[in-house]
Amino acid sequence: MKMKRKFTLSVMAAAVSALAFSSPAAIAQSGAAATGQPTVPIEAWALRDVITNVQLSPDGKHVLVHKNESREGDYLLEIYKTEDMSKPFRRLNADPMEIQSARWVSDNVISGRAWQQNRSRVNGPEEGTYDYKQYAYNLDTNKFRALPGNFDIISTLPKEPDHILVAEATTVSDVTGVDPFAAFRPRSYYKFDLVKGSRSLVLRGNSQYSNISFDVDGNPRFAQRQDGDMVQNYYRGPNDSSWKELGEPIDASKHENLYRFLSGFIGVQGYDPDNPDIAYVIDNRGEDKAALWEFNTATGEFGEKLAQTNQADIMGIRTSSMPGDQTLVGAIYPWDKYQTIWFDENEKALYEALEAQIPNAHQVSITSRSRDGNSMIVRNSGPRDPGSYWLVRDGRMVKLGSSNPLIQPEQLADVEFIRYPSRDGKLTIPAYFMKPKGDGPYPLIVRHNGGPHVNSVVGYDEWDQLLVNAGYAVLRPQNRISTGWGQQHFDAGYGEHGLAMQDDKDDGVLYLIEQGLVDPDRVAFMGWSYGGYAALVAASREPNLYQCTIAGAAVADPAKSYRQRRNPYAAKAIDDWGQRRGMIGINPIEEVDKVNIPVLMVHGDVDARVLYYHLEDYRDAMEKAGKTDAQYLTLKGADHFYNTLMFEHQKQFYTKMLDFLANDCGPGGL
Repeated sequence: MKMKRKFTLSVMAAAVSALAFSSPAAIAQSGAAATGQPTVPIEAWALRDVITNVQLSPDGKHVLVHKNESREGDYLLEIYKTEDMSKPFRRLNADPMEIQSARWVSDNVISGRAWQQNRSRVNGPEEGTYDYKQYAYNLDTNKFRALPGNFDIISTLPKEPDHILVAEATTVSDVTGVDPFAAFRPRSYYKFDLVKGSRSLVLRGNSQYSNISFDVDGNPRFAQRQDGDMVQNYYRGPNDSSWKELGEPIDASKHENLYRFLSGFIGVQGYDPDNPDIAYVIDNRGEDKAALWEFNTATGEFGEKLAQTNQADIMGIRTSSMPGDQTLVGAIYPWDKYQTIWFDENEKALYEALEAQIPNAHQVSITSRSRDGNSMIVRNSGPRDPGSYWLVRDGRMVKLGSSNPLIQPEQLADVEFIRYPSRDGKLTIPAYFMKPKGDGPYPLIVRHNGGPHVNSVVGYDEWDQLLVNAGYAVLRPQNRISTGWGQQHFDAGYGEHGLAMQDDKDDGVLYLIEQGLVDPDRVAFMGWSYGGYAALVAASREPNLYQCTIAGAAVADPAKSYRQRRNPYAAKAIDDWGQRRGMIGINPIEEVDKVNIPVLMVHGDVDARVLYYHLEDYRDAMEKAGKTDAQYLTLKGADHFYNTLMFEHQKQFYTKMLDFLANDCGPGGL
């Protein structure tokens, strides 16, 4: 496993001004803030990401930039010639739609998706207010072509530059990976001709074979079949036309097998380019922590265990940064950040050289590289970098732009990785802790992600950084059921929504109080989606550690949500999983009589994942129970996910949140 060339980097002092974001807003200098008052204006935090993607064409001649130039503006595409980055070669928009995504699929073709908000109401779960269109843009003809259907790109098929392999988009779009039915949803696969704009069927999805994995050449290699509660895995070689069974069927009626379906990373990850019969598979194979294995599709046998840790799961792989080269160079696992076990010393040296040159380097990735290896786009993101993009060309490196150029590194806070024991003595809980300037003990806000089982290693998080800038410490626990920390950690959360999962968060607060870092009389809770559910659960805990709680897009009535969404054909363990998120366990809307702290609820009125009735029904139940110490904020036109929160949504939300914390969070505010 050898890299094709080494690099010596030098940093160019001047940034590329053509990519800079201009704004008349003056940003305050960093310094200690009075609690509740950020030193960086809310208007800076409320920006949509200024740059979301920068990518180099495979021939290295052009760079695309997906950017937003103003607070209320739409995203557009700029294309630059790498030989002249001083001005854009092309500027493109999709008016009246907005370009949502873009990537090079050949030397001269960009493909992606555009969207437009055409409705003002949600008719049912996942029936959102946006319409989508796929597009292909040809650099040579300077023309857009609408592509039929709604699909995901599976492979750019390096050996066929005029074709890409695509799949029908899942019925339920799920960018967070929290949809438990995704693995069993059939999809059809097509080869798309970029020149003619036509497509040909490769494999039609059906209930027999779903969740199909393809190799880089477009050959179907792995699949799953669900028959009632039994799930059978299949594989085949690169030149085979029929499937072979991989191991014994998995009983999906047993919750002990849920980790296989819900982890999001157990399964095939890639293939050995020197021996296409060898696949790289992540599996725990009866152990607690998932490892990276070789699997031989010629013999049907697992081979060498390539990587494993005793603290966390292997969650993914790195392949060579050279385009089209699928050589395995590393395995990824979560810790203080996503760490890499390196197999290739040259690739490791390349990343170390980049980290040495990029200020505040944290999570560095090579997002695209030219075919000759001489040019690449590098992205960094971390506690002191909202997201920066760098062009490396002929050994020299220049910064192209930032996701938020109005916020400076010295105005941001570091993230400390900590671990603390759970009260039942069964687990050690990983967590991320941030503290403001000045001496403790600090007021604390416990933040929880959605899911609830997604892995959420914290690098740069805008909401966390805003809160710390306003004088609050932030704790982000990875409570039981969070993936990436082993099956025992996941299984311990089964049926514990609002119970032991909630204890894990409270135990983090108690741990920080014991360390002298947190004021026990100044603690609040805040979460979004499942985190919003947890925030409502926190409102009725007794005794209560919190002075107030903020519930964003909260699943306030999970029992009603389960009944509305239930799939009668789901495997028993999947159905049980859904029931234990409200039908069994804590249902916040039935706990309103126990609410004993102030509550702020925030919800988009066109949320298609957690429908708006959750806020309306909870508000009605609170009023009926005579609970008046609650406030409600509706974000007009906002859906569930961050990318649907426009500048005005975020400004409104942040302003209300900070005012609530400072003035209404318990006696005298937080």
